[in-house]
Amino acid sequence: MMLVDKQILFTENIGKLIYWAYKAGFGLTFGDAFRDRRQSALNAQQGKGIANSLHTCRLAVDFNLFIDGIYQAQSGVYRPLGEHWKSLHPDNRWGGDFRPVPDGRHFSMEDGGIKECLIK
Repeated sequence: MMLVDKQILFTENIGKLIYWAYKAGFGLTFGDAFRDRRQSALNAQQGKGIANSLHTCRLAVDFNLFIDGIYQAQSGVYRPLGEHWKSLHPDNRWGGDFRPVPDGRHFSMEDGGIKECLIK
């Protein structure tokens, strides 16, 4: 599958997740949807991610979650979204499962089992 095909599938799944979230009573805004390579490299130098983040390939998005208009910062609160996200496609990954530091805001799609963007 070409990268553009994976990006289209990812976007379709994100749409499904957003629709499901609103029906379930969650409010979402986009956090980090696309990240350029320079920002990813800087984040990695600061210990805040990896240089080849899937965000740079448009295969990852971070959401801000609101319940009753109140921003939710704890990763665990995102679990219903994460579980639904993983049910939409076998390549979908939720950051709340990341170890040792969970990132509940993060929703991504691996590219053929690869967890980072290798496109230059």
